[in-house]
Amino acid sequence: MYLIGLTGNIATGKSSVARILQGLGAHVVDADKLAHRLMEPGTEVWQQVVDAFGEEMVGPGDRIDRSRLGALVFSDPKALRRLEEIVHPAVLTETERILMGIEQAHDPEESGLQQGEEVPGPVAVVEAIKLIESGLAERCDSVWVVTCARDLQVQRLMENRGLSRAEVLLRIEAQPSQEQKVELADVVIENDGSREDLRERVEREWERLQALLSSSDNLT
Repeated sequence: MYLIGLTGNIATGKSSVARILQGLGAHVVDADKLAHRLMEPGTEVWQQVVDAFGEEMVGPGDRIDRSRLGALVFSDPKALRRLEEIVHPAVLTETERILMGIEQAHDPEESGLQQGEEVPGPVAVVEAIKLIESGLAERCDSVWVVTCARDLQVQRLMENRGLSRAEVLLRIEAQPSQEQKVELADVVIENDGSREDLRERVEREWERLQALLSSSDNLT
């Protein structure tokens, strides 16, 4: 299995890139959605979050009030680190479980194919805003970073999430700079244009990857 680590700061468009890659045939694991699922009421992570940040973080239906929790951790670096210490290990474990399932599904013995039949190697994508910080990047064959101009980040967050400019800036400034991520990237996807522009860029990189994988298969 070839594993792409897909990351980018908030509102750069990494989820849009993930959807395009999924449409092209990649298996996508959304680590950020996993984190939300792992914080469902009654889970171990849910309990740890409540213990760490208090009952006031619990909203209707015993669900974690993500808006309230976000307002706290994005204004307090220590609180953000504490949340990451709780959530990241659980996300890593669940991500590995899912990736193992993808690999097994493409294993000749597991897939039920006859001896000699080829099983195409899958391409999987782990989409995570904290891909590098959590250590997930070390598991990946290549790291793709999605970027966009800061003013676009601000505009998208204000329009899509209904946040004030002050709230948006808190979230943006709580993250490592895009430049730091770009320095560690194997592929950089700029998302400053239209959806069509983004799709063309992603498809171009996908074609390059397929050519690389095909070349590697021929060598073996």
